[in-house]
Amino acid sequence: MNELKRRLIDEWQGGFPLVGRPFAVVAERLDSDEEAVLAALRDLLADGTLTRFGPLYQIERLGGAFSLAAVQAPEADFERITTLVNAFPEVAHNYRRNHAFNMWFVLATETPAQMQETVERIAAATGLPVFNFPKEREYFIEARFTVGARSVAVQTPSPPTPLPQGMRGVVMAKLRPLILATQAGLPLTLQPYHALAAQLGSDAATVIAGLQSLLDAGAIRRIGVVPNHYRIGYAANGMTVWDVPDDAVDALGEQIGALEFVTHCYRRPRHLPDWPYNLFAMAHGASREEVAAKADCIADVLGDACRHRAILYSTQILKKTGLRLSGTESATLRG
Repeated sequence: MNELKRRLIDEWQGGFPLVGRPFAVVAERLDSDEEAVLAALRDLLADGTLTRFGPLYQIERLGGAFSLAAVQAPEADFERITTLVNAFPEVAHNYRRNHAFNMWFVLATETPAQMQETVERIAAATGLPVFNFPKEREYFIEARFTVGARSVAVQTPSPPTPLPQGMRGVVMAKLRPLILATQAGLPLTLQPYHALAAQLGSDAATVIAGLQSLLDAGAIRRIGVVPNHYRIGYAANGMTVWDVPDDAVDALGEQIGALEFVTHCYRRPRHLPDWPYNLFAMAHGASREEVAAKADCIADVLGDACRHRAILYSTQILKKTGLRLSGTESATLRG
């Protein structure tokens, strides 16, 4: 990997410019030119070093729902179950993990009511119980991965001001065409917002203003490149899970979320007797040994409050597309 590609990954996982010629701004910071930056981006996407480029949506800010779910897929039937689960557009990510709960997928729906419907439809399609782990509290989520697994750099931006409940439907109705057009990523052209405008029957200023309003509302976490952490040196992806007392989990979760190597940290429901864990914390590293050492650091913080623990390592990416709302992208976006 050349220096331009390395810096593109390390420095542009967020903050992609909302201007007419954004690659010119990126190129200036990378001591390059916009054509070379765009070519490097295309290469990184084509060879799988990047999984996507564009907005990362947080649809909960606009009244939607995210959840984590799991099934225990029989090994002899694993491939068929994977095909069935991945066929659901609500499945944004799907990973195989080394546990009896061996398939874990992230669900994204436009309304909370659709979440339970989706869980039931997946259970009916697969013939398996679907264990739903909705987020009960978020302690931390803001991952940045640097090339070579040197570190996980994190940022703690000021939280956006949530939209009032009554405004969510208004904003969603107005900006839905823009969300649909960008949920798979931005166009790979020197003027992506102009390309979007042409697609949406609008103008670049309206597209840029719409994306900015979604950022301001927190419906977009950030706009930038999303690296495949396996391809840049993070060979081990460990979902560490912990059984701690319910009356202490929030205070402990805040402490775990503050650890510099934790990229995601949540409180989620137990599913007894199969699943006793209520605290989830993601850790990445160049090896399982590195992740295990990070898990030991978490255990030190939890102390006697930790009653049970486990690490579920990801062994295969089964699907990784991000948010996919249903609908047509041919609608018109008006300013």
